[in-house]
Amino acid sequence: MCPALKDYCTMEGAVRLFAGEFSQATFTIPCEDDRSAAWIVTPSGAFVRQVFLAGALTEVHEDGDMVYARMADPTGGFDLACGGKSSPVADTIRKIPLPSFISLSGRAQLWQNGSRTVLSVRPEYVRLIDRQTRDLWVIKTAHATLHRMETARLTLKGGCLDEQMATALRHYAITPARLDELAAMVEAAVENVKPAETAPNDQPDARNLIIDLLKANGGPRGMAVQEIIDTLAVQGVFQDAVLAAVETLIVEDECYQPQKGFVRLL
Repeated sequence: MCPALKDYCTMEGAVRLFAGEFSQATFTIPCEDDRSAAWIVTPSGAFVRQVFLAGALTEVHEDGDMVYARMADPTGGFDLACGGKSSPVADTIRKIPLPSFISLSGRAQLWQNGSRTVLSVRPEYVRLIDRQTRDLWVIKTAHATLHRMETARLTLKGGCLDEQMATALRHYAITPARLDELAAMVEAAVENVKPAETAPNDQPDARNLIIDLLKANGGPRGMAVQEIIDTLAVQGVFQDAVLAAVETLIVEDECYQPQKGFVRLL
């Protein structure tokens, strides 16, 4: 494994990508740690194991001990699969009305079934969200995709020594025309975003209140979401507004979850 890929294995983060790009993935690279899953490499040069996605949950069905679902973003769909009998995530998915907007973090998976490439995502955390939060994810994912594509264009021109990107470009035989096609997909996704609605002036600003709480509770675990809900309840902020604001802060990369049930500022 080249040094660049070796370093990448030590700094994994959740990748944002559209279904339209993920569905084109056909390439994996093993991590140096044999116990870890391989990296899925996408046409824009993303190296993916953990993903952060949002979209509309449109289908759910069970087969034996497994729960399967379909989540659509403006560019296509993701196939979801998780254990069913005792899985809290599967139970959450079962209870969500169809269709509904959700966000999730999970593991991307790719394997070969004969000559066919099979792609799916195994959710590890799922939340019900609103259209505005989904739209924020679309915008952030568009930025992330275009950033990778800019690196790809520089690499094609010889102006960037990104060995990971060069590996992806060689496998997918990427050309400027192929990058233009990906850019068109991103543009179409952003056009699906609704203009933000102005919130009533008499409503407490849950987002800023949560940021202030997290600044005051900057320990390694951050602050429990339930504690945030209880604290803001006395200020007239309802639980649904708190959960929606927390989700928005995560989507905007303002905070993250160091462990389940806790959030912390980045």
